[in-house]
Amino acid sequence: MPDGAQKPQAKPMRKRLTKDEVSPRSVFLDVPNMPWETTKFAGIKCKTLYSDGSGMATLLMELEPGAEVPLHEHTAIEQTYVLAGHFVDEEGECLPGQFVWRPEGNTHVAWAGKEGATILGIFLKPNIFADGRPFFTQDKG
Repeated sequence: MPDGAQKPQAKPMRKRLTKDEVSPRSVFLDVPNMPWETTKFAGIKCKTLYSDGSGMATLLMELEPGAEVPLHEHTAIEQTYVLAGHFVDEEGECLPGQFVWRPEGNTHVAWAGKEGATILGIFLKPNIFADGRPFFTQDKG
């Protein structure tokens, strides 16, 4: 927070438009200060920005150079925005500022280029991995 800036004071919550109840509060995350989580995929770590337990998730992922997301099938649409590096699969590649979405049923392998990649991924359901590994937000045990 800049010098002299004041933390915003909590205001009373509005009422919902569709029900006679208070609007649920927003959830703000301090992403830069969140720890990176290890995954079962070599060279890939993530920060879970949202997960509802059913597989719907928003993940900030960092892939080391050449790190691979192994063969998997998308069980619902997946959206990926590339923040840094080079994110590639058999169908194409994305550079910083570029976006790719994949439909349900899309089956592929994806990997980071020689400089690695930082991506924001939005998933509606967990992917199914050919080798049986769980999706990033599923039990890591």
